[in-house]
Amino acid sequence: MKQFEAAVLALGEALRTSGRRLVAAESCTGGLIAAACTSVAGSSDWFERGFVTYSNEAKTESLGVPAPLIAAHGAVSEAVVRAMAQGALAHSPADWAVAVTGIAGPGGAVPGKPVGTVWLAIARRGDEPVARRLQLDGDRAAVREQTTAIALQALRDAIA
Repeated sequence: MKQFEAAVLALGEALRTSGRRLVAAESCTGGLIAAACTSVAGSSDWFERGFVTYSNEAKTESLGVPAPLIAAHGAVSEAVVRAMAQGALAHSPADWAVAVTGIAGPGGAVPGKPVGTVWLAIARRGDEPVARRLQLDGDRAAVREQTTAIALQALRDAIA
């Protein structure tokens, strides 16, 4: 997690200074965001918890993402990533949430959603999540690492 250390330290300082805590809801990254955050000493001051909700059932059971929403839009969608961020906040006392869902590959692509398609959402308690679509290149590891780096930077930008 050394490659994320500078980003995590900046994010942690912003959260610590503001007295806020973070929750992560992850699908395609499989816990990499939470692992990056907790790889630095003192992260218990600002990292509250992480949800790894890889399956559709996990998204529904752990985060309260409605199954009909997943059926209508697919797990890799703006609607679902927004619901994941809102669900993470609803199921934790954290102030900020980050959520990611995507197709890291090499399989899983569907029409309109090629490998490397990732949806990212950042949410502050009380506000609507801000979501954006990423189209990333590289193999599975590269997509997951790029997603983690972009998520950490997006959080830092949102909190600053």
